[in-house]
Amino acid sequence: MSEDSQSEAVVESPKKSQIERLEEEGDVAADYLEALLDITDLDGDIDIDVENGRAALAIAGGKLGHLVGNNGEVLDALQELTRLAVQTSLGDRSRLMLDIDNFRSDKKEELAKLAHETAEEVKSTGTAVKLKPMNAFERKVIHDTIQEIGLTSESEGEEPHRCVVVLPE
Repeated sequence: MSEDSQSEAVVESPKKSQIERLEEEGDVAADYLEALLDITDLDGDIDIDVENGRAALAIAGGKLGHLVGNNGEVLDALQELTRLAVQTSLGDRSRLMLDIDNFRSDKKEELAKLAHETAEEVKSTGTAVKLKPMNAFERKVIHDTIQEIGLTSESEGEEPHRCVVVLPE
């Protein structure tokens, strides 16, 4: 075989699929969180998944309420630290979601209910409804639910007073 035909026979390894990349993010994040739990001498089981184009990690078990904090502030900070750890390790920005003791999943249900109630109000009155200020996670749940219902919504204002406005058809 000539040198030219040998170089043609070399096949570049394919790029990782998005799912593989997200699973790798989840593994790096889980290692980081496991180390954090060990340092703080806390027990918890870490579940890794891929949801809506993001790595999703959930920690359950033990006494972890203080890792959620008041209205999720500590959880938000831990999520951001975990994202930074993943970015440092893999070099890419991470959009992973972290949940502890089902705080976010319970909050999603509560917010979806609020979005449905608000949509009904907007449909019946024909006027826009402005919701109370929310963090980015909460606004996204509202926007996604409103879109599923068939209405539109937009965010307005500046952090930490940014809120969702649900618009009539």
